[in-house]
Amino acid sequence: MKPVDRPFRIACIGEVMIELIARDGNAAELNVAGDTYNTAAYLKRTAPELDVEYVTVLGKDRFSDRIVRDMEARGIGITAVARHPTRMPGLYAIETDAAGERSFAYWRSSSAARTLFDEDGRDPADVLASHDLVLLSGISLAILSSSARDRLRGALEGFRANGGLLAFDSNYRPHLWNDLELARAETERFWQCTDIALPSADDEMVLFGDADATDVIARLRSWGISRGALKCGNAGPVDLGPEGHALNVPAAENVVDTTAAGDSFNAGYLAATTAGRSSIRAMKAGHVLALKVIGKRGAIVDVG
Repeated sequence: MKPVDRPFRIACIGEVMIELIARDGNAAELNVAGDTYNTAAYLKRTAPELDVEYVTVLGKDRFSDRIVRDMEARGIGITAVARHPTRMPGLYAIETDAAGERSFAYWRSSSAARTLFDEDGRDPADVLASHDLVLLSGISLAILSSSARDRLRGALEGFRANGGLLAFDSNYRPHLWNDLELARAETERFWQCTDIALPSADDEMVLFGDADATDVIARLRSWGISRGALKCGNAGPVDLGPEGHALNVPAAENVVDTTAAGDSFNAGYLAATTAGRSSIRAMKAGHVLALKVIGKRGAIVDVG
């Protein structure tokens, strides 16, 4: 999979936001995060030899400048970051309970990222052309306009025809869609052009009404999915390849904050996959990385 004459190039598409983590009293910590952005950061940290670029739209304000500086500090490429003249990045606040479970509040309905791939913006085919793999999530789809999703879907057809790979995590967030049938239809449409599937069983069951992980796998296979991993929480991931091996893992002993558990798993899995490792070894790499991440507070943490 790895090109012999240059670094492997990955484009992560989506929205990067300002993150506020509530602390004791009135204190809060300000960070930069977002599902595919978290994966981009962990990809670059895990496999610095990869060429990782982020594809989004930011504003021309100081918070957008802060995000760009964060990208540069992490070694993430900014060539595909557009700057909107009037809009700003989205914002979310996060609180965690004693068990590490999260609750969120969002301010993102008019964020700059929602203009990504609009008719007056960049052509997605041009953005994708120089990459080997594209990472996309259901959140990425949810923030795009219907016409922008159509343009992206069309661009992915040409991208894959030329040897590119699409990695997709459905990452379903009901409040971003507002229409269950639309979410189902759009998610299915992108599953059908996915090369490496990285869904979570819980998300898929809520979105499509599957009874269990076995039903999720059967449905995904009926749509042509034959590669990737189904994340099943404490039960561990299941290989989506023909043999369907499950990775037996011990329960996490130190859960501080489950933010970015799936995002970091995706990073570990993709880093191992681009290095030519088997799906089982890629699942192990993803699981080990996710365990480190949930043992600390925040979306992007120091994993050593």
